[in-house]
Amino acid sequence: MITAMALFAVEDAFVKGATDTLPVGQVLILFGAGGALAFALIATLSGERLVTRDVASRPMRIRVVFEIMGRLFYVLALALIPLSAATVILQATPIVVVAAAALLFGEKVGWRRWIAIATGMAGVLVILRPGTEGFSMLSILAVVGMLGFAGRDLASRAAPVSLGTSVLGFYGFLAIVAAGAIFSLWDGAGIVRPEPLVWAFVAGAVASGVLAYSCLMKAMRTGDVSAVTPFRYVRLLFGLALGVGLFGETIDFWTWIGSGMILLSGLFVMWRTRPQRRTPPQPQGPA
Repeated sequence: MITAMALFAVEDAFVKGATDTLPVGQVLILFGAGGALAFALIATLSGERLVTRDVASRPMRIRVVFEIMGRLFYVLALALIPLSAATVILQATPIVVVAAAALLFGEKVGWRRWIAIATGMAGVLVILRPGTEGFSMLSILAVVGMLGFAGRDLASRAAPVSLGTSVLGFYGFLAIVAAGAIFSLWDGAGIVRPEPLVWAFVAGAVASGVLAYSCLMKAMRTGDVSAVTPFRYVRLLFGLALGVGLFGETIDFWTWIGSGMILLSGLFVMWRTRPQRRTPPQPQGPA
């Protein structure tokens, strides 16, 4: 999960760089097509079938819808707001996933973790600052994208076990192509011929995205959701570093406060989820 978060942050930086020149819909189409081709090749080499009955299962249909929702709105956020701000808002994803896992999958979440979840959500509100001069409606794009990613992760958990990571990745990236096509039709932007540097950005996004996606699916499908998802918070560190280092962004006081609330709540959830060591029973002496 930590490796996935680092690679996703790199992917975000490449995508943001590409959207400076290309329309958002075109970036999504190129990015999704590249990732789908990569996963199709991986699936073919590993002997996995891309078309099976389980592909059309209800969890997979739900997953595609959430994938389109998450990718479209988050890439819009990357294009229109600072990378650091989008990354910070995205950190609410683990909170939503843990809460939903308790409600939908019956995973045990005690009252202390519910308090931590509420604290993390309060941290998101501190960052957004609704009703103040610092509030930007564009930040809602990142919130909607975050909800889409949370739904995608939960649907991946419920997806048929017969579908491997490569198959999930293939259809996930096809959903990105669909998101780009839908937005291009709505936006009406023409096709722009990418410069060599932009092609490099897209290729970098595809490479880091495919690797990150593989790591994420492996983590979500093999580990306890409430145990694995807190590690998504490390993306906060990578995203802030890239936003400040590459794009010269500045982080205000309230963003630091909200980020701290989210990070601390996530660490608390992680700590509460760790299996408790039990003292082995002492051998009994002869009666």
